[in-house]
Amino acid sequence: MKAEEQRLKEAVERSAHWRRWGPYLSERQWGTVREDYSPYGTAWEFFPHDHARSRAYRWGEDGLAGFSDNHQRLCFALTLWNEHDAILKERLFGLTGNEGNHGEDVKEYYFYLDSTPTHSYMKWLYKYPQAAFPYGPLIEENRRRDRGQPECELLDTGVFDGDRYFDIAVEYAKAAPDDILVRITATNRGPDRAPLHLLPTLWFRNTWSWDVGAPRPRLRESASRPGWRAIEAEHVTLGRRWLSVEGAAELLFTENDTNKQRLWGAPNTSAYVKDGIDDYVVHNRMDAVNPARVGTKAAAHYKLSLAPGETATLHLRLSDVAPTRDPFGKAFDAMMAERLQDADEFYERFGKQGVSDDTKNVLRQAFAGLLWSKQFYHLDVKRWQQGDPTEPPPPPMRLKGRNREWLHLYNEDVISMPDKWEYPWYAAWDLAFHCIPLAMIDPEFAKSQLILFLREWYMHPNGQIPAYEWAFGDVNPPVHAWAVWRVYKIDRNVNGVPDRLFLERAFQKLLLNFTWWVNRKDFQGNNVFEGGFLGLDNIGVFDRSAPLPGGGRLEQSDGTSWMAMYCLNMLAIALELSAENPAYEDVASKFFEHFVYIAKAMNELGDGQALWDEEDGFYYDILNMPGDVRRLKVRSMVGLIPLFAVETLEPELVDRLPGFKRRMQWFIDNRPEFRGHVATRVGAGGGVRRLLSIVRRPQLLRVLGYMLDRDEFLSSHGIRALSRYHREHPYVLQIEGAEHRVDYEPAESRTGLFGGNSNWRGPVWFPVNYLLIESLQKFHHFYGDDLKVECPIGSSRLLNLWEVAAELSRGLTRLFLRGRDGRRPIYGGSARFQNDPHWRDLILFYEYFHGDDGSGIGANHQTGWTGLVAKLIEQSGE
Repeated sequence: MKAEEQRLKEAVERSAHWRRWGPYLSERQWGTVREDYSPYGTAWEFFPHDHARSRAYRWGEDGLAGFSDNHQRLCFALTLWNEHDAILKERLFGLTGNEGNHGEDVKEYYFYLDSTPTHSYMKWLYKYPQAAFPYGPLIEENRRRDRGQPECELLDTGVFDGDRYFDIAVEYAKAAPDDILVRITATNRGPDRAPLHLLPTLWFRNTWSWDVGAPRPRLRESASRPGWRAIEAEHVTLGRRWLSVEGAAELLFTENDTNKQRLWGAPNTSAYVKDGIDDYVVHNRMDAVNPARVGTKAAAHYKLSLAPGETATLHLRLSDVAPTRDPFGKAFDAMMAERLQDADEFYERFGKQGVSDDTKNVLRQAFAGLLWSKQFYHLDVKRWQQGDPTEPPPPPMRLKGRNREWLHLYNEDVISMPDKWEYPWYAAWDLAFHCIPLAMIDPEFAKSQLILFLREWYMHPNGQIPAYEWAFGDVNPPVHAWAVWRVYKIDRNVNGVPDRLFLERAFQKLLLNFTWWVNRKDFQGNNVFEGGFLGLDNIGVFDRSAPLPGGGRLEQSDGTSWMAMYCLNMLAIALELSAENPAYEDVASKFFEHFVYIAKAMNELGDGQALWDEEDGFYYDILNMPGDVRRLKVRSMVGLIPLFAVETLEPELVDRLPGFKRRMQWFIDNRPEFRGHVATRVGAGGGVRRLLSIVRRPQLLRVLGYMLDRDEFLSSHGIRALSRYHREHPYVLQIEGAEHRVDYEPAESRTGLFGGNSNWRGPVWFPVNYLLIESLQKFHHFYGDDLKVECPIGSSRLLNLWEVAAELSRGLTRLFLRGRDGRRPIYGGSARFQNDPHWRDLILFYEYFHGDDGSGIGANHQTGWTGLVAKLIEQSGE
């Protein structure tokens, strides 16, 4: 057993708490809903970036290369200053949703280079400009641009011209679960000598300001020896910890308390406040830090001057054992090297023979991004709504505002985040996709995440899974059951043992969620679902979360298809559980029958209506209005999602379950109108394999005719969310004198729906592409080589569906890989990322990708679901 595998085993057995410390700080706590106490939910304005250095956070902390315990009591991060910035660089900067011409966006360059699942080794890189950071110009230029123009990025400001920047690398290594080694390396990439201040910072999350009499933890200087100094941290539940710092750095102490004087002109309750170290270093205020060297926030201040190309290295050590001798030296470097070697050995199994070093690099950084994107998330909705006894009561209109129906929700956990700056809050459907690549390296964590969202303090009493903090009650695609089933199978493959307890625990709660969907989203009880938002932002003709114009009601092709897929996922789980408990055969029968009812409704709504358009050979939404029914003929992912609802029933499985087999056969014999959605093939041994699918074979071929056409959905790098057909043929709908329009937009959105920072009208998105690939594999499992299609359309090249899936998979993978010209599609025309040796092998995992050229768009650290590329590489290679 490899060293990291042994640590994972000890963590699961709880014989060693290897997961206690990790990268659990957010990268943006300001501007979040949980820090918003405004009357009308204006989160960005209530707690802006300008307040972050001076104002204590209520629910969490943020920082550069942040590290904390799993309850975020004690935090560590890096602070920087270049002697030109007006403030210390303590956190990443970006534009708010209202400042960016395409919504919120981080304006920094940082990279997750490595991490093991237990965080026994981690590495992070940041590009820090030597000139003053252009905070104002970034805001002003992006505000000047409209939605038809690209975003102004940090590289566009010229601040990196002449390579005048520092590469700052931070590495963590665990000698033991509570003994963390830290190495900080700074390199001057510029042509001139330049000053750099490094301030590794240790502080306590403020937990004492919100309750009367709450205990205040304490930091103090505890030792000073030739070559090193130490800070002692004491906390009522965490106990005592010591941060040893190399050299003779000046130790600075203040309190993690709000500077009320700066923010609101009110007197401070303490002489030392959160931005005291900033005032001391940047503004030379000697009285801003505590001369007694005690507080709740402390930093070791290193002043460097680096020549061109020069590198400086600092060593620190956070431990639960008081230092009595030099905590550094040769043993420190040897342990760092050993943990890096452990990481290399752990990831060896993903380096298949023939896989290039470039692919291995992408794979390693994909896993690193997933693991660095864990975050401690804390929110008690009832307490948040009602306010704290030590603070002024929140405005009364908050009682009728955001998340008022989620007062039961209490979150205090480490959770996989979509992106710790742009989305520093969990998103339920994103999380389902995160868990697939996570299960490849840490199945226990993936399983625990899926179970967590089904627990009573997350799931609503009515069975709804919380969506995200902006609106916990929003409706996301119901993919949780799919993720549970996939993670169960990946875990079984990794560990060789099926975890039926996990599967059964999840299934019981998923029954509640399924019932919620049926009761709340099948408006007329006709097995056609409305859904609402469904995660696809602006894909529709209008905002599907809002009341529709003209008092209409939308029968959704994607909403109904998601529910058909949900039925099949639940059926697969029930059949698996039936192998050991026949009681599950009955509920398996229920999901089989519910699926065929939905599948039939998709194709025959009655009264001449259907989501399937026989003339076009495609699925569309239907808008029901008083006295009028309209089919919304937009060729979008909405019409491809029906392909997701597919499952095969193997004869050896069905034959072992006589109760389920009898009921299924009775249903097929006595309900002939449903037989079209249960295809059969007799194998060589006489066994009957069954295919359950919304689309029949003729429909499948017609839909694939659109999907594999380069003038429609097929790009060189995956399937577009909207057909390119609409570039020349926009869809226009007139209702009550208003025009509603859908155009092909392969890059950023030109509309303001959902903040305008997301676009489903043309780009390529990983989650739905991944599900399409999986569906094609399932269809191939049934049809085999008897079904081949032209791919791409017009090429005269016939492929079976497994080969088509592999083609799509490799196209998505090639987004990140250097092509024959040495360029990565994700970086488009960026000369810096394409050519510079200090940038070209650093990988960003974008939220979505240009529908024509594959360049990355949106949040650029969305490793969560874009990290699915790791699974694609594993199964299809390059």
